[in-house]
Amino acid sequence: MTQFGRAVVIGGGIGGLTAAAALHASGWDVTVLERAPSLEPVGAAISLAPNSLRALDLIGLGDEIRDLAAWQGDGGLRTPAGRWLSRTDADAVAARFGGPLVLLHRATLIGSLARRLPPGAVRTGTAATVADPGDAGRPARVSIPDGELEADLVVAADGVRSAVREALFPDHPGAVYAGFTTWRVVIPVPGVEFAAHETWGPGRIWGSHPLKDGRVYAYAAARTPAGERAPDDEKAELLRRYGDWHDPIPDIVAAARPEDILRHDVHHITTPLPAYHRGRVALVGDAAHAMPPTLGQGGNQAVEDAVVLAHHGADLAAYTAARLPRTTAVARQAVRVARLNMMTGRAGIAVRNVATATLSKAAPLLFLRNFEDIAGWRPPQAPYAASKAPADKLQRRTPGEGRLHRTR
Repeated sequence: MTQFGRAVVIGGGIGGLTAAAALHASGWDVTVLERAPSLEPVGAAISLAPNSLRALDLIGLGDEIRDLAAWQGDGGLRTPAGRWLSRTDADAVAARFGGPLVLLHRATLIGSLARRLPPGAVRTGTAATVADPGDAGRPARVSIPDGELEADLVVAADGVRSAVREALFPDHPGAVYAGFTTWRVVIPVPGVEFAAHETWGPGRIWGSHPLKDGRVYAYAAARTPAGERAPDDEKAELLRRYGDWHDPIPDIVAAARPEDILRHDVHHITTPLPAYHRGRVALVGDAAHAMPPTLGQGGNQAVEDAVVLAHHGADLAAYTAARLPRTTAVARQAVRVARLNMMTGRAGIAVRNVATATLSKAAPLLFLRNFEDIAGWRPPQAPYAASKAPADKLQRRTPGEGRLHRTR
């Protein structure tokens, strides 16, 4: 297999576009095939941790995303009545992890990634399937509506219900229901000020975070049977489940229109794949290792996948060796966190809350230690010079004075 050649990426989401941008920067001729009529993402906001921001530095995009995003970390965990279980500080979080956690709309990230590709590299409205994964002696073949494309490398970034994964590993059980559903919304909520928080109730959570553009990103999750939907509309469902929780939750629900609210059941891969490649085809993101959103790492791990794949190029066995153990560990940790914050038993919740509050007061940063191995990851290449200024990255300024600033 040649080091560089033609790469075809199936899927124009975060993982697919990051892979395309990283491969393009490495010298590959890249084509992205996206089934949807546009790259406008279905989703709300995304949290990017230092691990994925370091990966984006490799394609020259890290600083741009830091500029566009709001810092996370000022806030903490609360009970439905409003009591704080733990408090965190964004500066302390950034210092501990070597960089900030940031939040921005998915559409912003998608747009920035797409601009890293040459004109004509992205073909929307183009469904694609792998006709032949290829091998060392022949190229892979990808079927599209008007024919076939040959490729030295195919990147399958076609999501949690990946058709490519099913074709490559037909005996794998695939993704299963995680036991809970999610709601997400990004809206303006005029006149409401609050500290970012995640609130844990019995079998339910809610999170509220300000974006840099003044809008609010809110998400909720609750244990429900798979496929269940509100008998009226999802706004009414949120009012039933969260309307009596602490401020600003009722105000955010009141400001949302039913059409603003996205609801999706959560599916994840519980049985790791035997490999993230077959022949000349590599799986990235949810296609390889879909996980619950409880660590906020689904998109982050897809970004990691992309730059590691570009680093190894045609050596897909090395890509699997680098990514499968790490993503399996992250996915398992996300499942453990989901069990913790979606608890339903009163006794278990009481013990959890007391332990969380006690640990947070005794050693606030110790509460974050389980995230260190995730956020501390570094890509397999030295980052661009633009990202080698951690002191500058850790100094926040007011709007207009510099790149990064606190958004409340």
